[in-house]
Amino acid sequence: MPARVMLYTRVGCHLCEDARDVVAAACAALEQDWEEVDIDADPELRARYGDEIPVATVDGETVGFWRIDPERLRGALS
Repeated sequence: MPARVMLYTRVGCHLCEDARDVVAAACAALEQDWEEVDIDADPELRARYGDEIPVATVDGETVGFWRIDPERLRGALS
């Protein structure tokens, strides 16, 4: 079963590094698993997200992109 929270990123993306910290902290506080996926490893994901990364999803629904809002992420997990 996949994690509830998915973070779509790419290597060398400074916003992705910031998003990783936000997602890790929010998920740790709420005891939720999360996964990080490099969109450049999958042509479909690269086509879907393009330059709109990082993207965070909860249960398949986008909750933020570029700059992930920790409050919005926590709200989606509640």
